[in-house]
Amino acid sequence: MDFPALIIDTPPQAWTGRDDGDGAEHRRWWQSVTPAPSAQTEPSGINRATPASHPSHDARPVVLLGFRSEEGVHRNQGRVGAAAAPGEIRAALGSLAFHADRRVHDAGDVVVAGSALEAGQERAGAAVTALLDAGAFTLVLGGGHETAFASYLGVAATARVRGGARLGILNLDAHFDLRDEPVPSSGTPFLQIAHAEAANGRSLNYAVVGISEPNNTRALFHTADRLDVKYLPDEDCTAERTREFVESFLATVDVLYLTIDLDVLPASVAPGVSAPAAYGVPLAVIAAVCRQVAASGKLFHADVAELNPEFDIDQRTAKVAARLVTTLMAG
Repeated sequence: MDFPALIIDTPPQAWTGRDDGDGAEHRRWWQSVTPAPSAQTEPSGINRATPASHPSHDARPVVLLGFRSEEGVHRNQGRVGAAAAPGEIRAALGSLAFHADRRVHDAGDVVVAGSALEAGQERAGAAVTALLDAGAFTLVLGGGHETAFASYLGVAATARVRGGARLGILNLDAHFDLRDEPVPSSGTPFLQIAHAEAANGRSLNYAVVGISEPNNTRALFHTADRLDVKYLPDEDCTAERTREFVESFLATVDVLYLTIDLDVLPASVAPGVSAPAAYGVPLAVIAAVCRQVAASGKLFHADVAELNPEFDIDQRTAKVAARLVTTLMAG
């Protein structure tokens, strides 16, 4: 792929991790990820690291982009701290063994300064659009779940979606995030997306795995019903029912945007989030969804949101996020 020039607030930093040797059989993430080159400096966009010899269904190079934002969580009256998440996810990835047969680049971070959330979402969206149109698989490391609107802006502006491809959004989340508020926040992105899709002459095609009934008001369920949102409650998320739910949704889309809010997981598994789940969906089920969508051939873009290192325990949540990232790359 030819790398586009990107406007990034913080350039990629050096990755670190355990060193067992230089050969492919010893390779870990920190030895495999290289900075995303600009079009001006490295037009080929070739990663200098040699990938492992494990087959992959998806040959697109992966580009990681951090979205350092907690302003949406602050506006939503949640526990702040998510702006530090991209660095923590990279640190958790660093020492993991690298098995993918794909190039991986780090594009650095878009940083939301102060209350300038909307401007940050636009910058991140522009970077995602440029990378997707250049042929990459983009994976955004959030940030609060306001990350989702930034991702949507990027996906919706691509040539493929503008050309008529059916876009679907699959959210792994305890919450609908369909709040109707005067100011955008981490609780409003999918209602914002619904309005944007209507403005583009399309209907929102949105599904959620893991909805917690006690953590969503009747008003939110009414909004979900009005927008024809498909959802599977957390108590119904058995492996088989979840697989069937996702399979049914995938049949309605050409390109899929997957967003993972880590608060979909039980608090014992993901304590480091703004709103820990009392019930949650088992990690094995969430990982199976990631494998399912990665193998579908329709996964276009993904993000991981709501890691809050301030409240994590032994990097437990960061390690879960890193594990899910590696699962998505197996496609």
